[in-house]
Amino acid sequence: MRADEDVLRGLMIDGLGGDAAAHAALLRLLVPVLHGFYRRRANGSADDIEDLVQETLIAVHDRRATYDRERVFTAWLFAIARYKMVDHFRRIRRLQPIEAMEEMLLAEDPEPALLARLDIEEMLAALPPKQARMIRATRLDGLSVAEAARAGGIGESDVKVSVHRGLKALVARIQGGAR
Repeated sequence: MRADEDVLRGLMIDGLGGDAAAHAALLRLLVPVLHGFYRRRANGSADDIEDLVQETLIAVHDRRATYDRERVFTAWLFAIARYKMVDHFRRIRRLQPIEAMEEMLLAEDPEPALLARLDIEEMLAALPPKQARMIRATRLDGLSVAEAARAGGIGESDVKVSVHRGLKALVARIQGGAR
């Protein structure tokens, strides 16, 4: 089972409804998500990261009643994770300058964006390779049509057509027109 927002939120809601198996599954799925979160931010030893993951899982379990079922689950989760990380830094006295910590805490959470990027990559994989490459180049990597054409060894009009057809296919897929 892949840990995306809908799956995690569904398991959380089921767990809140009394489904112990769903709650256990949620906690299992959170382990790799939290490992990735802390590896990218904590710069600590493997033991530090494991401690942070375990502390966060305990906090998710203890504070599950505070989760608002109408809100995004990962935002709630990563808020807990950030607070656990700050507590960890305080405990080990590896304090960062306040400006850096404030920036980290106030920055938009990258985890939902990462999950969205994985979903986009999955959808692009269903397209013909040239369409996927040109959408990736122009829409995700920010290349101009001319730059994408040069990089792909094709004409600019071919880039435009590939992007147009690829986006049209993606829209149809999202709307349920293509499976």
